[in-house]
This record gives sequence, structure tokens and C-alpha cells, in this order.
Amino acid sequence: MTRGLAVLGSAVFFLIAPTTVAGVVPWWISQWRLQAPFFDLQLIRWFGVVLILLGIPVLVETFTRFALQGGGTPAPVAPTQHLVITGPNRYVRNPIYLALVAIVLGQGLILGDARLLVYGALLWIGFHIFVLAYEEPTLRGTFGAEYDTYCANVSRWLPRLPGSTSASS
Repeated sequence: MTRGLAVLGSAVFFLIAPTTVAGVVPWWISQWRLQAPFFDLQLIRWFGVVLILLGIPVLVETFTRFALQGGGTPAPVAPTQHLVITGPNRYVRNPIYLALVAIVLGQGLILGDARLLVYGALLWIGFHIFVLAYEEPTLRGTFGAEYDTYCANVSRWLPRLPGSTSASS
């Protein structure tokens, strides 16, 4: 896939998938109506802001990196031609999924809406199942030993702290 097509494909997929998962569905669930903060603590809303402010740049950066370095998109129909192990992917194997969950949970905390927290948890479970059932076997089949080495050094879900030497799934 050419770089231009990879960028275009990633942009289109970004407008469809993350926008729906972290924008349209949360709006549909909550109408983005502000409710009382959890435990009557305004500080919880600020934690939600932090989650969103961490999630959005990771999401954009990873999509961009998949197109420019990986030569493809995060979409299974147009995958990368090269294993992307830099940027956010050097700390955790699934930064896009973590970013989306963080954005959804952040909205739930800001809005004080437990339904969004439940949606975020269900979203993570769905991502976990997809990763185990499809994504990891596909990447292992495509990239072989390179992917195995990557998995041995980078955790699936818990970001690795800089300087740590091993990962757990």
C-alpha cells in the first residue's frame, strides 16, 4: 500500500471507528448531560479530563504511526505491512484500544454517568477478546519471531515503565 493510501485509509477508518466508539456511542448513551459527580467529589471530573487528554494524543499518534511507519492502517481490512513497535507501541501493545477506553471512561467520570463506565468496561472486554481471538494470532502469523520478541518485551494492556526489561501479558 502506498503511503498516501495508508494515510487516507487511516483517516477514513479514524472517522468511522474511534469517532463512533468514543464519540457517537457515548453521546447516544448519555446525551453528554452533566450529572452529579461520583461520590460528590469534583476531583473525579478532573481525573476524567486527564484520561481524555492522555487518550486523544495517543490515539492520533498511533493512527498516524500505523500509516507512516507501518504502511497500512489499524483496520483489519488494510493492515500494516511493517510491525509498529515505536511511539506508544513501545510501552504497550494496544495503545489504540487503551486510548479509546480511557476517552470513554473519562467522559463517564466528567459527566458522572455510570452507564459510560459500564460501556467502557464492556468495550475493554470486547477489545480483549478481539485481541486474543484475532489480532494476536494474525500478527504472529504475519510477523512471526519479530512479533514474539515484541510480545516478550511489551505488555498487552499495562504500559511498561521506561527502563523496565520485561513485560507481562
